[in-house]
Amino acid sequence: MFQVRFHGRGGQGVVTAAELLASAAFREDRYAQAFPSFGSERMGAPVMSFCRIDDKPIRTREPVMEPDALLIQDATLLHQSDLFAGLRPDGFVLVNSPRSVSDIGLAEFAAQHGTGHLLTVPATNLALASLGRPLPGATMLGGFAALTQAVSLDALLAAFTERFTGKVASGNSAAARAAFNFVTDELTGATQHA
Repeated sequence: MFQVRFHGRGGQGVVTAAELLASAAFREDRYAQAFPSFGSERMGAPVMSFCRIDDKPIRTREPVMEPDALLIQDATLLHQSDLFAGLRPDGFVLVNSPRSVSDIGLAEFAAQHGTGHLLTVPATNLALASLGRPLPGATMLGGFAALTQAVSLDALLAAFTERFTGKVASGNSAAARAAFNFVTDELTGATQHA
């Protein structure tokens, strides 16, 4: 089972991103579940959501305590709470930030987890360029697909088209492609420098 925990703030599409990831997994004939966890439902409040993907039925329903991947949609949360709690030693982390891993204070953490397991992607900037709105969820999923290969980019794009229409679907798809390419380039560069 591949387990993902999303962290962000209310209004950033954290819950929708988990649902889209589950939808993409369904499109690949896999089992998936997605659900949120939040206290107060106000804009800007910290929000978590979860997604599980497996090749067999998923029976568990509790929050993801030992994620295989973390998607952090708001870098301001990095040093406010223990976002990395339970992350598997070989787990993946993708942070929405235009800054480098070193610049956001995670160089030591990245060194402990190995090359290509912790990356930043300017998801909000890519979403603004493609969608015209600062909604990083779909963009982060494009980067996630490149980083983990847990789902394909094609399955994600199909999930976007199923959920959204018109400019929202095409904008999210363009932003996800841009993030996929960005992360792919980062991984290629990291491998060449290792």
